[in-house]
Amino acid sequence: MTEPIPQRLIPLEPVHTEILVVNSRFITDLEAAESVEQARAHLARVRQAHPTASHHVPAFVIGHGNSLITHCSDDGEPSGTAGRPALAVLQGSGLGNVSVVVTRYFGGTKLGTGGLVRAYGDAVREALKFVKSAVLLPTTTLMFVTPYRLYDQTLRLMEAHESQVVETDFQADVTVTVRLKDEWVQSFTEQLINLSAGQVRPIIVEQNPETAFPLT
Repeated sequence: MTEPIPQRLIPLEPVHTEILVVNSRFITDLEAAESVEQARAHLARVRQAHPTASHHVPAFVIGHGNSLITHCSDDGEPSGTAGRPALAVLQGSGLGNVSVVVTRYFGGTKLGTGGLVRAYGDAVREALKFVKSAVLLPTTTLMFVTPYRLYDQTLRLMEAHESQVVETDFQADVTVTVRLKDEWVQSFTEQLINLSAGQVRPIIVEQNPETAFPLT
């Protein structure tokens, strides 16, 4: 039996959270990053947004499965107390193509080694509570022209196949551009042709091996 392919999860939207630990503020910025360059750009933006902060601790996971690039830094905190716990929590989330930066404003009281490990880990955990995930899937974008009399039935067919409507143009007929997971393309095409008695035949506009589909 073929093993199911693991889902490739990514964050759908940026997340910004803050926790307070013994008067130190830990601000976490989390967002999608498809490359090391994007993760570094994310860190640069956070540094610019918080120029007076004590530390900016980055951690990122680029890719999925056996093709992973990971990185973290303590940014001046004692070795192993900041970047590693942040990265460990991030890796445990199952997300890929994700970058986090934990910004610390020192509150005047030292937290100690154990306290820092907990604080940076908890800062990332707090952000993960609010992450909306999407899954990367291969998709095909189709375009077809349907008469108005079949439009409502076509809408129901698209809904049944978990389609994303890209564009709808209402002219003499209705031109629809729709994105489907590859696993649904054959079924959708066959049912659309049957529904229209062969009058409506979709054409392939684009194929994308990695499209973000929100998890429902």
